[in-house]
Amino acid sequence: MGKTTIVILRVVIAVALLGSLAVQVLIVPLLWLDLANEELWGRIALVSIVVLGVGTLQVFGVCVWMLLTKVRRGSIFSESSFRYVNVIIGAILVAALLTWVLAALLAPGSMAPGVVALIGGAGVVLAGMALLVVVMKALLRQAIDREVEARALRAELDDEVI
Repeated sequence: MGKTTIVILRVVIAVALLGSLAVQVLIVPLLWLDLANEELWGRIALVSIVVLGVGTLQVFGVCVWMLLTKVRRGSIFSESSFRYVNVIIGAILVAALLTWVLAALLAPGSMAPGVVALIGGAGVVLAGMALLVVVMKALLRQAIDREVEARALRAELDDEVI
């Protein structure tokens, strides 16, 4: 991955993290006020889902940032990369779960069934994304194994050369 790509990705992540902080600081309190006519448990549930959902995006962004750092250093093919990949998978799964909880909360109310189905479908897409990252994790595992094997073969050849 080129330096330019890494810089652009970091700028995008930084802007997204700043935007997510703005949502949590500015928009969430306004959402709380907008829901003033709703039952307290509903307000708490909806605002909590929004805050936790934005939090999953923030965790995702930080982990991708850390993986980009490993790419830049040339150390992406190491066991320590799995820590970040596992957290990314968990964050995506939590986002999917939050999406399904939101759909379940909206289902018995006056929300149109199609909107509820779309929200539930978004949860399915998120779960699919988590599975995609699991596949990518398996590819990373294979790449690390090949790297270890190549190092061993190089070391063996170095020992054999006179």
